[in-house]
Amino acid sequence: MSTRKTVGEHLVDLLEARGVDTVFGIPGVHTVELYRGLATSKIRHVTPRHEGSAGFMADGYARVAGKPGVCFLITGPGLTNVITAMGQARADSIPMLVISGVNRRATLGNEVGHLHELPDQAGMMRTVALYTHTLLNGADLPAVLDRAFAAMLSARPGPVHIEVPIDVMSEVIDLAPYRPLPLPSREPGAAEVEAAAALAAPARAPVILAGGGAKHADAALRRLAEHLDAPVVTTVNGRGLLAGHPLEVPASPSRGPVRDLIAASDLVIAVGTQIGPTDYDIDLDGKLPKMARLIRIDVDALQATRGAVAEAVIIADAEKGLEALAARLGPVRATGAARAAAARKAAFDGLSAKMKGEVEVIRTITAALPGAAIVGDSTQLVYAGNYYAEISRPGAWFNAATGFGSLGYGPSAAIGAALADPDGRPVVCLVGDGGFQFCLSDIGAAVDEKARVIFLVWNNTGYGEIESYMIQNRITPVGVRPSAPDFAAVAKAYGMPAEALDGVEGLKAALERAAAAMPSLIEVRLP
Repeated sequence: MSTRKTVGEHLVDLLEARGVDTVFGIPGVHTVELYRGLATSKIRHVTPRHEGSAGFMADGYARVAGKPGVCFLITGPGLTNVITAMGQARADSIPMLVISGVNRRATLGNEVGHLHELPDQAGMMRTVALYTHTLLNGADLPAVLDRAFAAMLSARPGPVHIEVPIDVMSEVIDLAPYRPLPLPSREPGAAEVEAAAALAAPARAPVILAGGGAKHADAALRRLAEHLDAPVVTTVNGRGLLAGHPLEVPASPSRGPVRDLIAASDLVIAVGTQIGPTDYDIDLDGKLPKMARLIRIDVDALQATRGAVAEAVIIADAEKGLEALAARLGPVRATGAARAAAARKAAFDGLSAKMKGEVEVIRTITAALPGAAIVGDSTQLVYAGNYYAEISRPGAWFNAATGFGSLGYGPSAAIGAALADPDGRPVVCLVGDGGFQFCLSDIGAAVDEKARVIFLVWNNTGYGEIESYMIQNRITPVGVRPSAPDFAAVAKAYGMPAEALDGVEGLKAALERAAAAMPSLIEVRLP
């Protein structure tokens, strides 16, 4: 039996049928017809203070919830504001559905001066979205939504976009009951597994590289690592995999000792990792060693052709690929724990004294708040942690200092992450005084939503990392000392508990106090 509603109301119903429970958006005259259906739905609406923040919130939500983050945004400036967040999502393979308005069908492409008009909004979105569609006929909505979810989730995840002209959004139409098109699981091919197993069979000193694509396959990864007695090196988005295990190497493959571990291995299995320079060549020195007998496990065949060339490839979901390979290999005793321990020690010992101190700050956070997620912006603490950080569980460390590298990402993403966590664990946002000023109004959204977030503001009075880089390269620093507000005072103005510390002494106690009154803010003022 069909149901007669506006296209906007039908869209909200179809999203509910797809399991969407939260949307991030700012209402405007080009999206109000979506809100007609939203008000009577079970979907939670979260209002950021900027469309870019909506996108970053959706990103953080998706990483924790394991399903797409969804945005409702106006045409024109609403959409251009979210492009940065979509760029970050594409770089980090995060599923994000952006639904926007667009002007009436008869006006599209005419450039006669309508409100929020762009010459070719869909064309602009094709530069960043995996898929974009202009809904010219409301009856096509179920099929378009199926295509959007297929593009967003069936291979390497990323952002997609659907725009609905405002005259279509308000049309009243009949739609039959919706049954979402199921997405097929990526099963590993028998021939692919056999080829990989044959390549791996002679190995006696294997190593595994695990990225963000493996974060939902921790148990399968542990089984394969133990079976092969192989150290597991985790990238930024893979940090927390094999947490606390003797085979874990929670250090960047850009570090010399980790590269030595890779170079000395006679088999490298790379699972769910792009093998891109922001993980594997942070310092851009070009010294990543050639990987002997490289096997790649990736959900996306196209992605498996990028970066390091593999001798064998398994196109599959990470968990299924790992399990299939483990089933075809005999056990290996390769002194893996000793190799991992040596790499861990050398990677940490090789950090500068300053970075060691910053890693100790991260250890203070994890000790004070066991199980907390740590979401970062581009700031010194985060850079240090990307080099080396012991994280308690998969998915509990992510930031914008890799991939697209967006300043202002951390606070918004931390709010989205907190709202998505069914266990209500705290989220600590590591953000610098410079980056936080991109999105300071996120404090208000955190208060509105009672998000379980602690904003830890690392106040080094400017863009400290950039200033150091300029000095190292004999460039007189310019533009790196923007003034900052009293962050604790700003938080209190929004009604958020806050305190300021001079240095890191007393941080553990401050974190414990903050955890009792989330959302809250701690400003660490550095000399």
